[in-house]
Amino acid sequence: MKKNNTETGTPRELLTSLWRNMPLIRRMTKREVIGRYKGSIIGIAWSFFNPLLTLLVYTFVFSKIFQSRWPASTGNSTGDFAIMVFTGMIMHSFFSECLNKSPETLLNNKNYITKVVFPLEILPIINLGVAIFHLLISLIVAAVALAWLDHTPSLTLLFFPLVIIPLMLGTAGITWITTSLGVYIRDIGQIVVFLSSILLFLSPIFYPTSALPQKYQIWMSYNPLTYFIETSRGILINDAPPDLIQLIYVYAIAFLIFFAGYYWFQKTRKGFADVL
Repeated sequence: MKKNNTETGTPRELLTSLWRNMPLIRRMTKREVIGRYKGSIIGIAWSFFNPLLTLLVYTFVFSKIFQSRWPASTGNSTGDFAIMVFTGMIMHSFFSECLNKSPETLLNNKNYITKVVFPLEILPIINLGVAIFHLLISLIVAAVALAWLDHTPSLTLLFFPLVIIPLMLGTAGITWITTSLGVYIRDIGQIVVFLSSILLFLSPIFYPTSALPQKYQIWMSYNPLTYFIETSRGILINDAPPDLIQLIYVYAIAFLIFFAGYYWFQKTRKGFADVL
C-alpha cells in the first residue's frame, strides 16, 4: 500500500502538495460552487443577488429606519453607513463560511479517507476556494455600491490583495485545525458556529474600533478580524493605505498559523480512519 508522502507536515511538503494538486483543487472547487446552486431557478446568479439584496436591506434599515451615521464620517449619502457595515460583513462572511464548514468537511467525505493516496489536506483548501469565490462576488457588489455613492477609486486599491492574502492564509491554517478536531470532537461544529456568531458583534462591523472606550479598544485588537475589517474599509472607502510595518507583522502571524495548522492536520490525520 502506497504511503502518502505529505504526512510529516513540513512547509516544503505543503507547498509541493498544493502545487501538485492545484488542478484537482480547481476542479473540485468549481464543482462545489456549481453544486451549491444546482436545482435553483437562477442557479449561480444567486451568488451575486444574495450580497446585493443584503446590501439593499442594510441600506434601507440603517439609513431609513435607524437613520444611522458612521462615526466621524463626512459623507452625506444615506448609503454611507450601509457600505461601511457591508464591507465589514464581507470579511466576516469569508472567515465564518470557512470556519463553519470545516468541522463537517471530513465527516461528509469519509470515502476519501479510505483512499490513502488522496490528499486530504486539500479539502479545507477547496472550502477556502469556494469562500474566495463568494468574496470576489461581494467585492463586485461593493464596487457597484461605491460607484453609486460617487466614490472615485484611487491607487490605494492596489494594496487590497496584499491585505486579503494573510486573511486567506490564516483562515486556511485555522480551518485545518478545526477540520481535524471535527473528526475527534463532534461538538466542535456547534462551538465554531457559536464563535462565528459572537465574532459578528465583537468585531468592528457595525461600529469602528475608535467608537469604543479606550480600555475596550485594546481588547478589540486581539480579535483576528479587526485588522482586516478596519484596513479593508480604509483601502476601499477612505483611500487610506495600510501601515506597512503592521502589514509585515500580520503576514508573519498568518504564515505561522498557516503552517502550524497544516502541521497539526498532518500529525492528527493518522487516526481519522479509526475514528470514522
